[in-house]
Amino acid sequence: MNSETATRSSLGSSCLAGAMEQREVPRHEYDDFQASAAGVDGAVVDAVSVDLEDYYHVEAFASRICRAGWGTFASRIRQNTKLTLDVLDRSKCRATFFILGWIAEREPKLIRELAHAGHELACHSHFHRPLHTLRPSEFRADLVRSRDAIENATGVRVVGFRAPTFSITNKSLWALEILAEEGFLYDSSIFPIHHDLYGMPEAPRWGHRMRLPSGQAIWEIPPSTVRIGKMNIPFGGGGYLRLLPMPFTRWAIRRTHRQDRQPVVVYFHPWELDPDQPRLTGSWKSRLRHYTGLHKTENRLHEILSRGRFQPMINLVRRLETQVRPLVESVADVVLPRFEHGVAEHLHIPATEEMLKMGQSA
Repeated sequence: MNSETATRSSLGSSCLAGAMEQREVPRHEYDDFQASAAGVDGAVVDAVSVDLEDYYHVEAFASRICRAGWGTFASRIRQNTKLTLDVLDRSKCRATFFILGWIAEREPKLIRELAHAGHELACHSHFHRPLHTLRPSEFRADLVRSRDAIENATGVRVVGFRAPTFSITNKSLWALEILAEEGFLYDSSIFPIHHDLYGMPEAPRWGHRMRLPSGQAIWEIPPSTVRIGKMNIPFGGGGYLRLLPMPFTRWAIRRTHRQDRQPVVVYFHPWELDPDQPRLTGSWKSRLRHYTGLHKTENRLHEILSRGRFQPMINLVRRLETQVRPLVESVADVVLPRFEHGVAEHLHIPATEEMLKMGQSA
């Protein structure tokens, strides 16, 4: 472990670990702006991400599968990640991979292959536990372990996070403070919909900066929704991509671009490209959500991705940074990877003094 990682690990075991345990988190504020869907050349630029987890990691079967027993299941993560890379390559786009730390510890070579292919590496927790089931100190320890596993495997700095099952809700907004303290630049965990497992329907539907009670700030990039009447309807990701009719998805993408003038944020899991995966025991609802439409995923993804201009999440955050004032009046430049046309370039993003203290990886 290098000195930068050791420093951040030390921070992860202290800071607000105790003080936040019983604290009621005040209401968060949102900056009043919306992101533009257009890139520098005026073309619409969207984002695509992959939640890197195996079929037995999912929350749908968590009540029947002990995390201590994950290692007893036949892994399909390597073959399904290869399928994922093939889909992305055929569509000529690069993605953000939100990686489960448990996988990064066991498959460091696979994680390096993702980095070498020009994809952004981000964090998806270590043990895929919903945040509302954790104490703040437990979340911080899980977050640090996951991030360190990814960074140690690749030497690439991780600045993005997505919670398992989009589990940053009104019950777990405290997690945003921890993410900011640990040097994360953006989050993609708040889904502005009604759902039995997650969701904050009152949250903004587009990329925005959240000003936290501590005075820190973090970017939030929600998955895509379309407004119909008084409801936000999700589209273009996970089970919504598989279960909803494709004409609806096409319409939702057109409306987001033409009427809302916003980018589309697509997400999926490697196991969704694997209709032959082992069938697990679960409730009828879990099996319906997990297995329905698996044979459709690849073709639907290819259609969406090949017709658009999809890039990693960090590029969307970069565009947001150019549209609003800096996070603080006194800023410095931190060099972060920029992924475009299959080539890892560099860009500069304003960062606070605290982010600079965390260091940066080559």
